[in-house]
Amino acid sequence: MNVIVIGGGPAGMMAAIASAENGNNVILLEKKERLGRKLLITGKGRCNITSSLPIEEFIQNIPGNGQFLYSAFKNYTNNDIINFLNEEGLDVKEERGNRIFPVTDKSLDVLKSFTKKLKKLNVKIEYNMEVTEIVPRDENGKLKVKTVENKENNRGNINNRDKNKNNIKIFEADKVILATGGKSYPLTGSTGDGYELAKKLGHTVTKIRPSLVPLEAFEQNMCKDLQGLSLRNVNIELKNKENNKIIYQDFGEMLFTHFGVSGPTILSGSAHLVRYKNIDELLKNKKIVLSIDFKPALSEEKLDERILRDFAEFKNSLDKLLPQKLIPVIIEKSGINPNKKVNEINKKERHSLVEVLKNLEVTIRGFRPIDEAIVTSGGINIKEINPKTMESKLVNGLYFAGEIIDVDAYTGGFNLQIAYSTGYTAGNNM
Repeated sequence: MNVIVIGGGPAGMMAAIASAENGNNVILLEKKERLGRKLLITGKGRCNITSSLPIEEFIQNIPGNGQFLYSAFKNYTNNDIINFLNEEGLDVKEERGNRIFPVTDKSLDVLKSFTKKLKKLNVKIEYNMEVTEIVPRDENGKLKVKTVENKENNRGNINNRDKNKNNIKIFEADKVILATGGKSYPLTGSTGDGYELAKKLGHTVTKIRPSLVPLEAFEQNMCKDLQGLSLRNVNIELKNKENNKIIYQDFGEMLFTHFGVSGPTILSGSAHLVRYKNIDELLKNKKIVLSIDFKPALSEEKLDERILRDFAEFKNSLDKLLPQKLIPVIIEKSGINPNKKVNEINKKERHSLVEVLKNLEVTIRGFRPIDEAIVTSGGINIKEINPKTMESKLVNGLYFAGEIIDVDAYTGGFNLQIAYSTGYTAGNNM
């Protein structure tokens, strides 16, 4: 059987490997001049391969249509990807938060494992190939893939190139796997091309939005004052002030930026927030707030006792309690005169200070642009895809894999596992 895989990211590479292992003749079409460009930048260049959590718990970490992935995760687990890398000579290690990384701390070594396997299986790779159309089955039962071969090594803006100056190629196949990614990190090749190809074939694409993305705040001046401040072991809550409900809660690291907030807890929170009902309206009306507890290990009473034990001027008494950069902001928010001594501060003022330390609110204005997002929320409607095979319910022989599907997860290796599992499922089903 002839199989064409469109897209050379982790989902596409895994689909090509799975299909070739079944004895198929596989051609992998990649728009850029090399494979796995987005894979190389994951985990800050270290590649958070997957999570060590039991595979049954992965769905709990996927706010975007997690149940759809039940069969795919059973088909190809986190242990399977680890075994695959081990077989290719790459060992892995576990770090905080169940995160799995290569022992070398180099995402390039993960990519090399994929490319070595592709070579062993004689998968033909065509680089600089922009697919312009997928033609449904003809009278011979073949799907056709029309491409533009870019002789300029595809380094320029793809939308500005004159396609008439490039070579048009047509590939025929029994099966086509579309794994072109989403719209996040467009410089890696994820520019949303696959959505248009699918729409031409009658598929529905749900609303495309950034996920795992920093959040912008209305309190710009405060965030600018705190820009670059990284906090560890804080508790965050994203709340809907309209009904006082907690949308998302997390514990860990966060970062203040010139526009708002970022860091692992914030990125995961954005994945939940982006799918919240009427989110645009709530953001516009300043109803979404981030509550930060700087001292989650201390109750209000214990924190009050800690402050009472401090001495000298009030402002200096916070040196051991908080990062220097944060102190002026906390003092201002508490409304206490910074020149007062601790013994001059009354109980009401101390309560105000404790309240700020346990619940500093930042009003969320919106999400950063999609080209700053780690993954895309939205994509091919899951109702139009068979979850057991990843085959289109509308076009026989067309399959989907990876970020192009309307599924997205928290940080921690879950999105890459989605890529492997859906890629394997698509490639393994004939």
